Amino acid sequence: MSTPKPYTHILVAVDLTEECDPVIYRASASAEANGATLSLIHIVEPMAMAFGGDVPIDLSQVQQQQFDQAKKCLDRLIDIYPQLTKENCKLAYGQPRQEIHSFAKEHHCDLIVVGSHGRHGLALLLGSTANDVLHGAPCDVLAVSLKKPD
Repeated sequence: MSTPKPYTHILVAVDLTEECDPVIYRASASAEANGATLSLIHIVEPMAMAFGGDVPIDLSQVQQQQFDQAKKCLDRLIDIYPQLTKENCKLAYGQPRQEIHSFAKEHHCDLIVVGSHGRHGLALLLGSTANDVLHGAPCDVLAVSLKKPD
């Protein structure tokens, strides 16, 4: 049996909530332990067109506010984690699974780190971003448990 190679480029995909800190910490520690490059991605998902009666509502301003808020959160993370810089952090617009897989392929990432709530039942059936990223990933995926201690 051959010895696995150390990771060389780790991508951490986060939702920019307070819960993302353990995910970034784990990815950052893994990158440091492997001497790997660390990249971070956050995806702003498109909002569906909303209708108020017969009049369509333009959500582009709300979408821009969502993007601006994500940028502020990302800047906060860059201040906290020394391995994160404006150059290795990306805000993307689209579907999380597609954008994460695409970034991982394009940048030759060999590990994707995501947070997982480990939901069961209906939430599990409906899927989660972590579960979605796992399927069809171009490399290994590490799901960091975000379950609250009992």
